[in-house]
Amino acid sequence: MQRLLRFLAVGLVSLASASAFQIPSSSTQCVVGTAKDWNNSYVTLALWQRDSGGPWKQVGPTWSGRLGRDGLVWGRGMSPAPSGAKLKNEGDWRAPAGVFSIGGAWGNDAAINKKPGLFYRKVTSRDLWVEDPASKDYNKNVILDHEPSTAWEKKQQMKQDDPAHKIKLFIAHNAPPRVTPGGGSSIFFHVWRADGTKPTAGCTTMPEAKLRWLISSIDPARNPVYVLLPATEYQAKRAEWKLP
Repeated sequence: MQRLLRFLAVGLVSLASASAFQIPSSSTQCVVGTAKDWNNSYVTLALWQRDSGGPWKQVGPTWSGRLGRDGLVWGRGMSPAPSGAKLKNEGDWRAPAGVFSIGGAWGNDAAINKKPGLFYRKVTSRDLWVEDPASKDYNKNVILDHEPSTAWEKKQQMKQDDPAHKIKLFIAHNAPPRVTPGGGSSIFFHVWRADGTKPTAGCTTMPEAKLRWLISSIDPARNPVYVLLPATEYQAKRAEWKLP
């Protein structure tokens, strides 16, 4: 977990003012998600890569996914939100928009197909992901030294028996070391529900096979990022932020 936190901290070094932000030159892998508008829960996804200093090139075809039930709202990540913009809050049923580092993976398998540098943890009954804004461990994976016994511990347990959470990849929204209490937690790429007919509470979901392919492709050495924006906002920021 410490290795994962160090990786996320590197991404936060790239925080900049609204007029100066660009995807870091060290980021040579980018997942792009675009929605029709701010209130749409459907997303088109693509993986892009570039050589150092070279142009972005798409890896494979685009694919479909789902977002928060109520669409998108500006999130807390690497990119700056516009001055005065509404930001994501816990329980608002919106996916965070912006540019985010991509962290480690969690799942039910003993091992997964992944790049050597990608953090992976097999979830146990003692794994929590804290969604309580009042906790000092808000939006963190906490591993208990005992089986969950209190109502609070059981409420924070990571889902082992939910097929949608059998494998997932962390999206570093509101992530350590800069966490805003109540600013939104537990944002992942994970398996979609009912073959994509159901939206999410704020995560980005997709078919399991596509998610496993994405996880196997993510290379921490490339400092990967996730860009999620409405299509018009993406085009408006594309040149300024050096997006694919």
